[in-house]
Amino acid sequence: MLFCRAVAPKVVRVWQFDNPVLVVSQDFSREKRLLTPRHFKAVFDSPTGKVPGKNLLLLARNNDLDHPRLGLVIGKKSVKLSVERNRLKRLMRESFRLHQDSLVGWDIVIVARKGLGDVENPELIQHFGKLWKRLARNKPVPAVNTETVGVGGPDA
Repeated sequence: MLFCRAVAPKVVRVWQFDNPVLVVSQDFSREKRLLTPRHFKAVFDSPTGKVPGKNLLLLARNNDLDHPRLGLVIGKKSVKLSVERNRLKRLMRESFRLHQDSLVGWDIVIVARKGLGDVENPELIQHFGKLWKRLARNKPVPAVNTETVGVGGPDA
């Protein structure tokens, strides 16, 4: 006796937006991370934004992409226990994931300093919220081309 199992295709739902707005997905996929030493070096060598915080430093650089990217530097010297380092990384990634819509166009490196492991979770979450807002305020506005074509130009 032969059995044939019917497999239904996956249903993909598409949401139609009335206004075309740049929507950044809330995931933390591979494209949202700084992966190579060259990416980190670019941010360390020429940061266009610096936001010092309590026991940490945010360095940022324009990336000309439609999404932000994040890199974390948490050394054993600054946070001794691996449990604490991992907790901090989880909190930083989650905070970044939730605020990435306001951080479009930045490559961001978070450098941890001594004492960061002693900060409790609610305080850290609140602190990162403030840091992301400060960084978003520092975003340079792209220059708008003010030349007018046809009026008073060489063709007139």
